Formats: sequence, structure tokens, C-alpha cells
Amino acid sequence: MSHSNQKPDLEDSINVTEAHGRVVREAAACARENRIVDNGIAPVSLWAFVACGIVLIVAGGILGSAGDLFAYGSTFREGYVRKPAGGAEDTGPVPKEALAAYMAKGAKIYSAKCNGCHGADAKGNGSTFPSLVGTWPIHETERFSMIILNGLEGPVDDGKTYGVMPPQGIGMTAEDLAGVMTYVRNNFGNSTGDVVTLDMAKSALEISAARKNAGKSVTGAELEADHLKKLPGDVLDPKTMLDPITLAPAKAP
Repeated sequence: MSHSNQKPDLEDSINVTEAHGRVVREAAACARENRIVDNGIAPVSLWAFVACGIVLIVAGGILGSAGDLFAYGSTFREGYVRKPAGGAEDTGPVPKEALAAYMAKGAKIYSAKCNGCHGADAKGNGSTFPSLVGTWPIHETERFSMIILNGLEGPVDDGKTYGVMPPQGIGMTAEDLAGVMTYVRNNFGNSTGDVVTLDMAKSALEISAARKNAGKSVTGAELEADHLKKLPGDVLDPKTMLDPITLAPAKAP
């Protein structure tokens, strides 16, 4: 029997079908690649990156050798201060009334130096730490300043003997002293309504340094004999507007 009339077996027909499908898929991929190239978004050649890199290196070398383009000394002006933008001049802190300004500064000093012993309400504990409410703080300012600066030991004017109070004047400035005295005298139920000024606080520092027992705690007897008076210095109207940072009179607008 002749083989020309024989049909291909099942395996041959499957191979032909797979081959045809592969050809169709490859043709479609080629068509897509051709469309990408035709639209101008073909992948950038590696040589293009290399060429750009060489251009940048050469340009950098030329600019770098041009002189002072990248020299800090030539681009920075000694003493230069940038001017504020128009309409945004620095006007400084908002002025406050003298009493409020002094008390704000004094609140910080009290929290750092006094709160641990006399308490947040300044009432102490009645034994080792006396109350600061309604006692010497609202009376003679020189006596009060001597206690703060030098500490206190022995019996006080109410006849009680408390624990030895350590001196708080180490490192204390006139601003600190004036602030904390004003704060205590106008807080915790105390309300003298006045300001212990910087001028008064400076006098207190001088008086403390000139004590006979300078460097030692004051006693009730010394306070009664030498410091039962007000600190010298000009009186300040509590409503005077001040710079809250420096406590100096605010500049007129």
C-alpha cells in the first residue's frame, strides 16, 4: 500500500499546532517592539549614559579650575547679617506690665530653688520648712533678701527653730533675686502689689557681701538687729511696661 494516502498520526498534528502558536506569539512580540521604537521611547543606550558622564566630569573640572566659584572664603562675607524680609522686622518680645514680668521670671526661680522644700503652695511642712505665706516675705524686703541669699539657722521671730536653710544666693543674679522676691510677695495668698526692683536687688547683693558674718547663714538675732528694713532703691509702678526678658523699660512704639 502506498504511503502518500496515509494521514499523519495524532502526535504529528499536535506538534504542528504548537509550532503555529509559537510563531503567532513571536510575531506579536515583534510587532510590539516595533511600535515602541516607532513611538520614540526605545531603551536608552548604555553609550549615551557614558557620554553624559564624560561631559559632566569635563564640565566640573573646568568650573573647579575657574577660580573662586566654590571657594567658601570668597562667597562668605565677614560680619554679614541677613536683613529681615519687608514687613517682617523683629520687634522683640511683647512688653508686659512690670509686676507680671517680674513674677514670670520669679516663678522659674521658685520652681528651681524653693519648691523642693517649701512646696508648690509655699506652706512648707510646719517643722523643718517654714511657710512663706503671710510671714517675713510680705514685710521688710531687706530681711527677706538676706534669708534667700545666705540661708537661715536658729530660732526666728515666731520663736520656732526650723531646719537649717542652705543659702540660695550662689550664682543668683539681681534679676533672679528681684523676680523670686516679687513672685513670693504676690503669690500663695500674699498680695503686696509691689515690685522688688533690679535696683533693690543689687542693693541686697551689696549688703549681703558687706555682712560681718559674710559667707555664713543669717540668724534671727542678726535679722532683728541689722536687716529689719526695706531695701533701698527706686520704686517702680507695677503697671510700667517692661521687656519681659531684660526687665528694662519697653521701647516706645
